[in-house]
Amino acid sequence: MLNLDFHPSGRHFLQIPGPSPVPDRILRAMSLPTIDHRGPEFGALGRELLAKVKKVFKTDNPVIIYPASGTGAWEAALANTLSPGDEVLMFETGHFATLWHRMATRLGLAPEFIGLPGYEGWRHGVQADMIEARLREDTGHRLKAVCVVHNETSTGVTSDIAAVRRAIDAAGHPALLLVDTISGLASADYRHDEWGVDVTISGSQKGLMLPPGISFNAVSDKAIEASRHNAMPKSFWAWDEILEANKNGYWPYTPSTNLLYGLNESLDMLLEEGLEHVLARHQRWAAGVRTAVEAWGLEIQCQDPTLYSPVLTGVVMPEGTDADAVRKIIHERFDLSLGTGLGKAKGKMFRIGHLGDCNDLTLIATLGGCEAGLKLAGVPLKGSGVAAALDYFAGQPLEAAH
Repeated sequence: MLNLDFHPSGRHFLQIPGPSPVPDRILRAMSLPTIDHRGPEFGALGRELLAKVKKVFKTDNPVIIYPASGTGAWEAALANTLSPGDEVLMFETGHFATLWHRMATRLGLAPEFIGLPGYEGWRHGVQADMIEARLREDTGHRLKAVCVVHNETSTGVTSDIAAVRRAIDAAGHPALLLVDTISGLASADYRHDEWGVDVTISGSQKGLMLPPGISFNAVSDKAIEASRHNAMPKSFWAWDEILEANKNGYWPYTPSTNLLYGLNESLDMLLEEGLEHVLARHQRWAAGVRTAVEAWGLEIQCQDPTLYSPVLTGVVMPEGTDADAVRKIIHERFDLSLGTGLGKAKGKMFRIGHLGDCNDLTLIATLGGCEAGLKLAGVPLKGSGVAAALDYFAGQPLEAAH
């Protein structure tokens, strides 16, 4: 029998940028007995968590919850707002933007993929000026939506969504704005209503600190209106039946009951701490990790310091060094999992996750494993990243991050 819980001693360090470690408090909530998803107790749970989740998305509008991965929420966003053959403008920032583009093609849409060229293009964020220029050319308003990734998990770049909204408005274009913040929600600043987003897509396994299996669409009035008239075939993903059932705290099919227990607990944890405090500690952790990378003398994947992700940091290897070989050494010797390079970044970099259920010492240990592994792999280092991060965290208490 396959043993999924074997480690030599101590705990496995899961420092990929999602799925992230699940806190014991959430695991305990998920272990409660399953209840009748048509009964009164479940309706009360549904009403409570549907109200609380809006606060994390920073919206007054509905947030639709699916028993699915983030990929399902991508499809739901497209299937409810667009019709077969619709032209869609999508911006390439990394591997996950690329996968969303592939999905749009497979659904029978006509996506136009723009972006900066080559691998270097994956080291920058969404270029709002390019979106504005393309929308200005579209005088017939054939483009029905703009799709962008907020926090690109494959690269560690967090794009400026407010700038994208301004670009759409400056072009005077009616296109819907669809945003993937699967890895950004509850770790990086995100404001659905304020930034004028029509559909926000997210998932459970990142900043919400849950296992995979829940995904979200936060929807604007404009998006709901579009869903009443679009012609894309849909059933499971259809918003209308879910929105109606959600009024009383229920779903039109069997929801992921015990994961919803965990979600309710996660929301309590985030709101008890205060979202601003949660975001501040993520920014601080990210800064500490970047301090270590700079002390090693290695490059950070993101080339724009204003767009550094608070969720993860991509570490670029010197020319001729296979990042996956370095990751393999670190995993085998120190029981530490790091994110691999994906797509155009494969073999060029690895990713350190610093999100969710984490603290200073978690990251110091993570950086220790990375530093030792880099040395074992023969990567020349300028100095000690662990010492630099220790100094940073000691000199920058969390209160100073407010």
